[in-house]
Amino acid sequence: MKKMNSLLFVFFASTLFACNGSENKETKNETSTTSSTVGQSGVQDDASQKNVVQVAIISKDHTTLVTAIKAGELVDALSNAGPFTVFAPTNEAFNKLPAGTVDGLLKPESKETLVDILQYHVSVGVYKADALKDGQSIGQVNGDNVKITKKEGAFYVNGNAKIIASIPASNGIIHVIDGVLLPPKK
Repeated sequence: MKKMNSLLFVFFASTLFACNGSENKETKNETSTTSSTVGQSGVQDDASQKNVVQVAIISKDHTTLVTAIKAGELVDALSNAGPFTVFAPTNEAFNKLPAGTVDGLLKPESKETLVDILQYHVSVGVYKADALKDGQSIGQVNGDNVKITKKEGAFYVNGNAKIIASIPASNGIIHVIDGVLLPPKK
C-alpha cells in the first residue's frame, strides 16, 4: 500500500511539473526578460517600509558598505524577512582602515574573508538601542560574538565602534557605527 501511494505521488507530481513546464512559454519568457533581478531583493514594493539593504542603498553614508554587500553576494540574504540587527559602518569608518584594505577585500579572491567580515556585522534578531545593555554579548551570523559596552551614555560595539544612530527597517534594525568590526582571528 505504501509503495502504491508513493508511486501515485510521484506520478501526480511529475504530471504537475510537466503541465507547468509546457504552460504558455511566451509568458515565462516575458517575465524572465523583464525581470533582471532574481531573489528577495528583486521584489518591488514601494509602499512598505524599506528593508535593511534598501535603507543602506539610499544612504549616502553607506556606499562602501553597499558595494561590499553586493560583492559578497549578500543582498538577497539581507533582504529576507529576518529579523536582523545590522551594525552598519559608515564610509568614514571604512576610510579608517589601512590604505588598500577595502579594495583588497572587494577582489573576487577575497570573497570568503569579505563575507566573514560582513556577517560579523549582522545578528539574527532585533536588538533595539533601548534594549542594549553594558556587557551584553550578541551572537553574529558568522558564529562569533560582539560585546556591547556603555561609556559616557553612548553604546559601543567591541569597545571601539560607537553606535551613532539607529534606524528601524521592515526586517530589523540598523545601528550605524563609526568603526568597522573585524572578527577575532580563528
